[in-house]
Amino acid sequence: QSQLVESGGGLVQPGGSLRLSCAGFEKPLDYYAVGWYRQVPGKAREEIVCINSPGTSTKYKDSVKSRFTISRDMANNTVFLQMNSLKVEDTAVYYCSAGTGWVPCGGDYWGQGTQVTVSP
Repeated sequence: QSQLVESGGGLVQPGGSLRLSCAGFEKPLDYYAVGWYRQVPGKAREEIVCINSPGTSTKYKDSVKSRFTISRDMANNTVFLQMNSLKVEDTAVYYCSAGTGWVPCGGDYWGQGTQVTVSP
C-alpha cells in the first residue's frame, strides 16, 4: 500500500528553523493535493498548509502564515514544509497527507508523522 514518509523533525529553540520532508510515495505527488497537518496530545489533528495538484494554489492556517512555506520537488517526488521563526506552540507531531480533497486537504494517504519540539 502506498505510504508517505515524513522526516526532518527534531528539537529546535524558539526562533529556529526546520524543514520537513514528505516522500516515499509510489505515485507522483503532483497527482494529488498534499497537505501538512499537526497534532498535539489531547487535541484534534489540524491542517496547517495545503498545495493543490497543479501547484497553483496554496492555503495556510493563519497562525503559520508568513512563517511556514510548502514547496515541491517533483524530480524527487517530495513535498517540503519549511518552518521558520518557530514558536513553542508549534510543538506537535507533523503529518503529511495526499489525496483528492481540498477541504480538508488530501486525506487519502497519510504518513506516520515526525515530532517537532520547540523548546528553550
